[in-house]
Amino acid sequence: MGIKRFNATADNTITNAFKENLVTRGTGSNMGAADILEVFSIFAQASTSSLEASRVLIQFPVTNTDDATNSIEAQRDAGNIPASGNVNFYLKLTNARHSQTTPKDFNLVVSAVSRSWSEGTGLDMENYSDAGFSNYISASLSASGDDGGWTTAGGDYHTSPRVEQTFDNGTEDLEVNVTDFVEQWIAGTKSNYGFGIQLTSSQEESTTRSFYTKRFFARTSEFFYRRPIIEARFNDTRQDNRANFQYSSSLAPAADNLNTIWLYNRVRGRLTNIPEIGTGSIGVSIFSASNGSPTGSALTLVADGTHVRAANQLAVTGGFVSTGIYSASFALTAASTPLTEVNDVWFKLADSVTNAAATSTQYRTGSISPSTLEASADQYFDQYFNKITNLKPSYFQDEVPMLRLYARPKNWKPTIYTVAQGTPETSIIISSSYSVYRLADDLKIVNFGTGSDLSTLMSYDSSGNYFELDMNMFEPDFAYGIEICHYNEYTEDWEIQPEVFKFRVEKRQNR
Repeated sequence: MGIKRFNATADNTITNAFKENLVTRGTGSNMGAADILEVFSIFAQASTSSLEASRVLIQFPVTNTDDATNSIEAQRDAGNIPASGNVNFYLKLTNARHSQTTPKDFNLVVSAVSRSWSEGTGLDMENYSDAGFSNYISASLSASGDDGGWTTAGGDYHTSPRVEQTFDNGTEDLEVNVTDFVEQWIAGTKSNYGFGIQLTSSQEESTTRSFYTKRFFARTSEFFYRRPIIEARFNDTRQDNRANFQYSSSLAPAADNLNTIWLYNRVRGRLTNIPEIGTGSIGVSIFSASNGSPTGSALTLVADGTHVRAANQLAVTGGFVSTGIYSASFALTAASTPLTEVNDVWFKLADSVTNAAATSTQYRTGSISPSTLEASADQYFDQYFNKITNLKPSYFQDEVPMLRLYARPKNWKPTIYTVAQGTPETSIIISSSYSVYRLADDLKIVNFGTGSDLSTLMSYDSSGNYFELDMNMFEPDFAYGIEICHYNEYTEDWEIQPEVFKFRVEKRQNR
């Protein structure tokens, strides 16, 4: 699944606003345990020139130092998040509706805090009566005194990276790309002291108007889906062309002439690296015929300099994908009479081995039925009947099921022979995505990831489309619906399918 979410571990609102008497400022107040975060500026409340401001501090488990198991870095080390450059991270805070005024046409700036701070246990956001810990003048004030004041009142921040978001109506959620922040913290070029969120300096110090008040839900909010998160989005699709393999054609661009096939090495039901290969390269040869071992002729493949070398066009250099999974990409040119079936033989790659027939170390022999690409005289787009075949009525929060999509054209007209065979083969949808919403109130939990991240794009193999769904993202004791959308290449748009697939999430009871 191309989405991972991380909850905040600390947050606080700090302010220099006046208390109710409009004489004393609440600079020493702490609101670390409040369930609301607040950003504002107030002009001319206590006098014709007075300025007041409120800012937010918030921190997440990014490095192994923060959390050796559940941090972003730990999840990357475990292979659950891709390496730098293949994933984007988004800071998301949810707007909190309130009875006060809400500003419009303002910008919020997100910066990296440059020193450590303590969250605190303060709750009072009205009279600013709770003192101690982090506040507007100190990063960590205790009952015994000042353990570390900010260099500058209001917090210390790095000048880079910084990101901004514009709020036209004022009620929008905050969602900004913080990939640069996260990657610098993981790399160690900066220490993770979290984010600071505030109005731009010109708006915070405006002498013409106030920006009062923008509120977000804090990490202690009772509302599960409104708590602050960092969301990792990435494309983790596996597109196995074994079932839709095509011969190389002048009708297709070079990239589309490449086919990728996959090898899954399961030992006692668990994906396991091949000991002789590990995370290294693996070889694949294609044969015209095979009966458990390559008995036919090894076919010459299209040399591309990356997967197939010009010096040896009988072997593909494949590689490690993840634990127990290997892939190989190549183009195959059809003979004058195209073969209707070829065999892929995976073997231990070595410079002295010309092809799989030249070694006794062979790992698997598979079957591929290539098709020939042909131009069409008409334009059409199939409408599909869809079904998630292995969806259960309920799941526990700690489950990550792999869900299988069965899709067939609605205009499919089986013959008597086909019906007698049973369930027809599923259609492979090259671009298919999913979303999840809560049935009780239609709250969207996972959006269609059809943008640049492609975070909910489905994988496919010889059995059809599939995707993993991390149930830990869902609040227990609620029912949810999965929606599917397919890309229509003729309208160049995504089409949401009519079916909704329902399930419930439950919390596993301790025994």
